[in-house]
Amino acid sequence: MMVNVTARNVKCSSVCESNSDDTSEATEVDFADLFNYVKTGDSVNPLDLITALFLCSDGFLQQEMALKMSMCQFSVPLLLPCCDTTQCTLMLWALRDIVKKYRPQDLLESKGFIEERIVDSPLPMVSFVRLGDCSLSKSETLNKLLSSSQQYHDTFVHRNMECGDSPRKISNGLTEISWYLPCGSKNIDIFAEPIAVANLRGDIKSFKTQFSFLCQASEAVFVFFDHLDDKCELLMKRNHKAKIFLVGSPLSKNEKTLKALKTVVTSLHLTKNNIIIKTKEKNDADFVKVLKKTVSDVAENSKMKMSVVQMAGIAHELGILVDEDSPECQAGKQKADAITKDIQDIHKYKENQLPLQGKIWKELTRLEKEEFRLRKAGSENIEQYKCDLQRRKTEMRKEQNSYSMSSAMTRFVNAISSPRTERCYFLKWMRMNLDNVSRTKLSGLRELYKEKCNNSVNKDEIKEIDIQLSNSSLGTEHFFREMGQLYEASVSLPEKHLSHRKLQRLPELCAQMLLDGFPLELVDGDASNIPLKWVSDVLSKLSGLVSRKNKIMVVTVLGVQSTGKSALLNTMFGVQFAVSSGRCTRGAFMLLIKVNEDVKKVFNCDFIVILDTEGLKSPEMAQLDNSYEHDNELATVVVGLSDITIINIAMENSTEMKDILQIVVHAFLRMKEVGKKPKCQFVHQNVSDVSAHEKNLRDRKLLLQQLNEMTQAAARMEKKEKNKSFTDVMVYNPDTGNCYVPGLWNGNPPMAPVNAGYSEAVYELKKNVIHLLGDNKQSVQTITDFRKWMTSLWNAVKHENFIFSFRNSLVAEAYMKLCAEFNRWERAFRKEMFDWVTKAETRISNYGIDAESESSDITEFLTTLQSDALSVLSRGETELLENLKGYFEQTEGHVYLVEGHREEFSDSAKSLRQEMQRSVFTQLTVAADIKRGKNELDKIKENQTKEIEKAVFELIVKCRQKNVQMTDAELDKEFDCMWKQILRKLSFSAQKPKDVYNNVSCFLRNNLSHRGSHAWELLSKKSLKTCGSEPIKYTAKGLINSVKGKMKWLFKNKDQEIADRIIYDCRQFVAEKKTQKSNYHETYIQDILHIIDEALRQNNHVTPDIDFEVSLKQYICGFAARDFQKMHEDFVHANDPYRCHERHCADFKDVFHKRDQCQKKAKEFTEEHLKPAVEAYVSRYLGDDIVDEILTKEKFSTRMSIQYAVLSDLLLKDDFSNYLSYICSYEDFVKTWIRNQIFGYFPDAKSKSEFEDKRLKTSITNINNAVNEAKRKESSSLQMFVIEMCKELKDKLVISQDARSAFRILNEAKQDQFADWLTQSVKDMGDSLREKFKKTTLKMILENLHVKPQDEIFKRLIGCGKQCPFCGAPCEAGGKAHNYHFASLHRQEGLGRFRWHGSEKLVIDICTSLVSSEGLFLNIATKFQWHPFKRYRDIFPDWDIRPDGTSQTSDYWKYVMTKYNEKFADVFDAKPADIQSSWKTITSDQAKASRKESFNKN
Repeated sequence: MMVNVTARNVKCSSVCESNSDDTSEATEVDFADLFNYVKTGDSVNPLDLITALFLCSDGFLQQEMALKMSMCQFSVPLLLPCCDTTQCTLMLWALRDIVKKYRPQDLLESKGFIEERIVDSPLPMVSFVRLGDCSLSKSETLNKLLSSSQQYHDTFVHRNMECGDSPRKISNGLTEISWYLPCGSKNIDIFAEPIAVANLRGDIKSFKTQFSFLCQASEAVFVFFDHLDDKCELLMKRNHKAKIFLVGSPLSKNEKTLKALKTVVTSLHLTKNNIIIKTKEKNDADFVKVLKKTVSDVAENSKMKMSVVQMAGIAHELGILVDEDSPECQAGKQKADAITKDIQDIHKYKENQLPLQGKIWKELTRLEKEEFRLRKAGSENIEQYKCDLQRRKTEMRKEQNSYSMSSAMTRFVNAISSPRTERCYFLKWMRMNLDNVSRTKLSGLRELYKEKCNNSVNKDEIKEIDIQLSNSSLGTEHFFREMGQLYEASVSLPEKHLSHRKLQRLPELCAQMLLDGFPLELVDGDASNIPLKWVSDVLSKLSGLVSRKNKIMVVTVLGVQSTGKSALLNTMFGVQFAVSSGRCTRGAFMLLIKVNEDVKKVFNCDFIVILDTEGLKSPEMAQLDNSYEHDNELATVVVGLSDITIINIAMENSTEMKDILQIVVHAFLRMKEVGKKPKCQFVHQNVSDVSAHEKNLRDRKLLLQQLNEMTQAAARMEKKEKNKSFTDVMVYNPDTGNCYVPGLWNGNPPMAPVNAGYSEAVYELKKNVIHLLGDNKQSVQTITDFRKWMTSLWNAVKHENFIFSFRNSLVAEAYMKLCAEFNRWERAFRKEMFDWVTKAETRISNYGIDAESESSDITEFLTTLQSDALSVLSRGETELLENLKGYFEQTEGHVYLVEGHREEFSDSAKSLRQEMQRSVFTQLTVAADIKRGKNELDKIKENQTKEIEKAVFELIVKCRQKNVQMTDAELDKEFDCMWKQILRKLSFSAQKPKDVYNNVSCFLRNNLSHRGSHAWELLSKKSLKTCGSEPIKYTAKGLINSVKGKMKWLFKNKDQEIADRIIYDCRQFVAEKKTQKSNYHETYIQDILHIIDEALRQNNHVTPDIDFEVSLKQYICGFAARDFQKMHEDFVHANDPYRCHERHCADFKDVFHKRDQCQKKAKEFTEEHLKPAVEAYVSRYLGDDIVDEILTKEKFSTRMSIQYAVLSDLLLKDDFSNYLSYICSYEDFVKTWIRNQIFGYFPDAKSKSEFEDKRLKTSITNINNAVNEAKRKESSSLQMFVIEMCKELKDKLVISQDARSAFRILNEAKQDQFADWLTQSVKDMGDSLREKFKKTTLKMILENLHVKPQDEIFKRLIGCGKQCPFCGAPCEAGGKAHNYHFASLHRQEGLGRFRWHGSEKLVIDICTSLVSSEGLFLNIATKFQWHPFKRYRDIFPDWDIRPDGTSQTSDYWKYVMTKYNEKFADVFDAKPADIQSSWKTITSDQAKASRKESFNKN
């Protein structure tokens, strides 16, 4: 509800009236009609409107309207008539919330003032009534009476106002009241003493009850009249307590009236001073002057002062209803009075009745912040220090739990458990009662505080007064704060504890009150802390009370103290933040506003959360040591929680705002760095000039310049120099982002009304805020999101270095979603390229069977394929980048929180394309080279086959010429004789195997050529054939002795570990190539040398000498060359052209006997060529299909997910050997774990057969289609039939060229018959393979698959492979091109083999604690110079080690180290660590909870 002084000027206009101007222009002047004004009759009298509004409103809205009307210096209803009866109501409750400040004359010198609720103020009341008709406007006269000569104000509605002369329909009998309150200035004050002024609407003859009430409650009653009746019974009653003053008009001068006047004067014993007649000769100014003098005399000589509260007794006597008499209001009052009646000393009351929020809560706050910041740890062991802090926190909670709920809190909780209406009345009574109690105490302390702040340099004195101020302030927020502490203390108790169960309902009660419009204290300004558990659970219950999908937007205001921030929010949103409680807001309060259904689309949300904050840079706080820290914390929290931040500046000169703006800029910068970029709106208060916007153009430019400078300074401090301007960190437009608001009051308080320009300017601001809310492109958060964000935000604020300590569940969720989506896109890209490469390799393997081989050689074909590959890769990269762009354009999923990672993932997409391009080109090149090698063999076999076939045909002719039926034995003998002769005739010999050793040696020498002559010398000492047989052992010379303290053990045997790791990877590579049973290619050894070089580069923190590198490469190249030589020889032997004797002999006998070979050849072709091709096809795709299936599982969706799953499995099995393997051989362990997980998903043959069957069906369909296509083409021979089939299958199955030569001598075979038998054979093959697949488990074939699922999954999800430089925890960052490495769960340095120099005990410090401490570290990266942990980013700029969010975050590894302390010490050849006593109480369930918290799985 806005404060708007023009609100009464509401007019209901008719169509004819709105068109009257047009009509008047179109007609001639009618002089006869000029003086005949006719009312249209459809205008509403403002008094009717006010009466109707109050009649239709509940007590709380009535209070709010009365308060706003009073602020506008409008009169408010005192006696409200019922429109359908003669009954009226005393509006005591409606006026209860009006608080006034004024200074009577006797306080002029001391500059003191009185502040109290106006209904409690005993003031003389002067009432104004009308008897009969009156030509003199009573209300207008009153307005002149109450207005100064310089500033007229319409306190009361009168006939000469717009619509004021409209007939009153329901407001007759309305009695209004207003107050005149002096400011203490003789030149300004109209009356020296405060007075109440009542005004009865209508003739007193019709409203005798109201008139009687006024006569008994007033000091004086002024009766306005034109004519008096002889009887005048109403005036001549002698039981009037009030003095009667008669006010006549010029029409009163007639004989009848004068006679009646004499009768009244005599009856009431009136004097001349009691009669005021406005004659025609007396102008308005003189008349009002006389009236003022009379009223002033009445006020100064008053003997009857009565408060509105006291008037309730008179109302009851007269049968007038009192609004406070409702049962709910009285019940609420009784409950509130029961709590507040005994308050004498506020400080003692709070100590006795609200004990949990005092020293204990402040000490808990201090311990919490110290646990994060570790400022006072000194040289003490960090983990021991943290355990001590946790122990003291536990003691504080125990002390809190030692208090039972006080009687006041018991009554308070019971009262807020009442039905809604009664609860609202109770809370309102509580607030008013507590304000009344604390106002008196606070007023004196504030004066003393100001005096000390201005004059004293003794901070202890100021702190003491600040404590007194805090202790003497008592409001409902203190009771809710106590509720929060009671709840938080109870939560620390076991679930079955009575207090724990009893207080579980408190958050829901508070959540319901949030929905009812009551504010919730978010930040406790006295303790500078957020009771996280309490506020989080309240918000959780709130989320349950509304739809969990409801969206919220958050608006907050920041500014200097006492600049009208709360009033601004109250005016803009119609809320009720306390502005008259006698003290400024401390901390931050949130309030919920439900958005109406009709404007939800405009606001883009269901609720608006309003945050009201304590003033920054307050003079009081500035005197305290931690004031700047307090302001920074508060600004960071509220800016971080907000979608729109309103910065309230209470001066035109923006240069004076430098300090506060610096705080705000730091807050904005921090939010931008964690992914949130709020919108900013500056409000310049007390700027009333209409040209302020233009005049302040230069100031706005200066402001922006200062903001830019402060942004750069803040960026340097936060080490984020890339932010150069304010608009880099905030959504801010210098032209539209500034609003100029005039002062709230139009004149001098307390009689100044609200400035009309203020409400208009605030309305414009509100429209701009609504536009910003509706224009929000970021995803709108739910209440649950808000709760999570608040928790993470406050935990981060508690660290000194905010940006590097920000751990947020919403950010983590958004990042996980982005990683999961990117992995899905990447998988689709890889899948597409896998399918394309598989087909391309198949085409290369089948090259030579179609026309394209006749017009180009294999090199040209390879170039064409590479060009096609580039097109497919470019299309895939573009699609991936488009997906990424589209992902960040959506409004759901909080994608704006990970906006900072967009470039990383974009770079990862480009890097992926480059990596795949290298891989694809390599695969194509290798396939082409292998095909070239095979072509040589195929040419040899082609020539040999022709000679052999010629000899076979000659032998057939020779045998048939004998005209003798020969047996198979005789034919075998003849064939063997011929076979020996033909082999002797052939002029060429078999292909000889090449020397792989020599090829490998050549590449090894080239690889080491840059290492100098010593490397060549080492190479020449050993033959490669002798290398790789004996295990390699190596230790870096001189390294161990150069490292001191606990660092000594970091690098012990590190080179040996690196060597073992590289050897393992290379053996895996060689084994994979061997399973392919292909020919050796020189790229294989190039890949191996690349693997070695890359591994040595990644382990650059340990620098091995040339001896190590040479010996390692010789060893690996030795065993690789040995295996590759054998692989090459096996390939040559398998493709030996002399190994076809048996087949040719069988064909010879079949042709000689003229046997039908169709069935036999179909079966042979299927078994020898199609079946191996199909099995190879299924095997090639099976691994990839399994990878696809595994990656659909949630635990394999991202790197963080797989880390979480691995750690979960470790804890579930809780086996030392597993933990040791995970820590010491991370990659091996994870690969084995993935392998076991795959076996778990595919435990038997049946579980994988669906993938095999799918590929088998595809192959059989392709074969049958090829057979049908070959039949359609009617080939000239069976050999051409087979060639046509192979052409159709050229990019689907790899069929050897031998398949074609097998049909050379079968020219007379029937193709249709062969095709039928082939189709049957293929069907039999399918049945056979299905049976085979059903009997073959994944374990049996895993190592023979073309794509190893465990290796693929490991490569995809292991990421960059980097490990924490302190504890070895693996990096979990998504994408390949991420800027920072991070891990969710770090571990003790002792698990990385660190031990203390001297004691040899394992170290228990955790790097997530150390980075918040004052501790130092040294290692090879620091050149063994001590370096502060807090500045670890100087040494490891690409690592983001985030401090623990809570003390429980690292419980996982604490549990593990505690349980297996001695075993770890034994394996690491060290002494067991000194385990903290608190660690020994950690259970496996707590370790599990720690893991969940670290990975945001709660």
